[in-house]
Amino acid sequence: MPNPTHIRSWYADTATPHPRHPPLEGTLSCDVCVVGGGYTGLMTALELAEQGYDVVLLEANRVGWGASGRNGGQIITGYNKSMATIERWVGAEDARRLWDLGEDAKTLLAERVEKHAIACDLTWGFVHAAVKPRHMDDVADMEREMRDRYGYGKVRALDRDAMRAVVRSDAYVGGLSDAGSGHLHPLNYALGLAAAAVRAGVRVFEDSRVTAIDTGDRPVATTAKGRVTARFLVLAGNAYLGGLAPRLSTMVMPVATYLIATEPLGEATAASLLPTNVAVSDMNFVLNYFRRSSDHRLLFGGGVSYSGLDAPGLRMTMRSKMLAVFPQLRDAAVEHFWGGHVAITMNRMPHVGRLTPTTCFAHGYSGHGVALAGMAGRVMAEGIRGTAERFDVFARMPHLPFPGGRRFRTPALVLAMLWFRLRDLL
Repeated sequence: MPNPTHIRSWYADTATPHPRHPPLEGTLSCDVCVVGGGYTGLMTALELAEQGYDVVLLEANRVGWGASGRNGGQIITGYNKSMATIERWVGAEDARRLWDLGEDAKTLLAERVEKHAIACDLTWGFVHAAVKPRHMDDVADMEREMRDRYGYGKVRALDRDAMRAVVRSDAYVGGLSDAGSGHLHPLNYALGLAAAAVRAGVRVFEDSRVTAIDTGDRPVATTAKGRVTARFLVLAGNAYLGGLAPRLSTMVMPVATYLIATEPLGEATAASLLPTNVAVSDMNFVLNYFRRSSDHRLLFGGGVSYSGLDAPGLRMTMRSKMLAVFPQLRDAAVEHFWGGHVAITMNRMPHVGRLTPTTCFAHGYSGHGVALAGMAGRVMAEGIRGTAERFDVFARMPHLPFPGGRRFRTPALVLAMLWFRLRDLL
């Protein structure tokens, strides 16, 4: 597991100044106890506190320590699966509701950034990059589905020349431009949500790992030095929930992903790579993604690990992948390298639901969590307040545990990913 205390990220080096919250000591009671200080937990806490609920948030490390502070910062329309696939699973009506929730998720993010003046470099513009000619069939399908079936007019197919105008690389044969997706500084967004939550009255405790929970009529969360009793419990640990809720631990798989940041390239050089300042993700199954930073670096991510082990030489491997896209950066130094876990589900859709009438959860955003995690927080807050229609749309999505249990699921997934890696090479 990548250890962010040993790998200094560019996000951490450019984080907004923020207070250190104390660890929990002693016994507290509240309306809602939230476990996890990432987007999901912070948005749930903020939404409820604004409605007058007394909320305690417990974070095992520091706010934004998990995937919320270490992801690629990409805000992506829709879900990890196509809407046609989702329609087969849940029917046309719920698929439309899920599409609308995905669009609302982006709106919610933008509204929070504006309302709370969160300095997170929010920028709109995104491109799905086609690596192979067969990917252009996927581009056509995506554009047709989003534009024609769902009325989303912000996408545009790009041929090779149009693609090269927005990504100055010979690595791509075309792509799909999406003006409604974008990118931001993920840690600063999380820190901004945390500051807003504290202003709204949320009591935040860091270095307060929850070691046991009681999900009965009066839920309890226990830490090494304290205990919180609440009316409702929210589990928002995502890839870092561990074995706290055994039933949930089989439903998600922690997957490590990595990023590098070059030295500052200068505004002219950075703009020469990505003239319109879009975020980019290629269309391979095991994908790479990249974007410009506010201080004119290239941030380049990918290099996933499904085994729980960091492969040797990852920093150089990531640099080689970057140079395959932008060989003009061969003399640019890599100054930062970091990684962390995101959570995937078997069907690559968010897993939202209830363990008991007093305990709800959301996790497993499968690469789309920057926007969707915030919406999951909002619908959980709605459910706690007694309005569960949108919560139930997510909860009706069918989910299966990973086969093999916690012991054998990782080897099985590693073998499956080897097949997909080989397919990406064809």
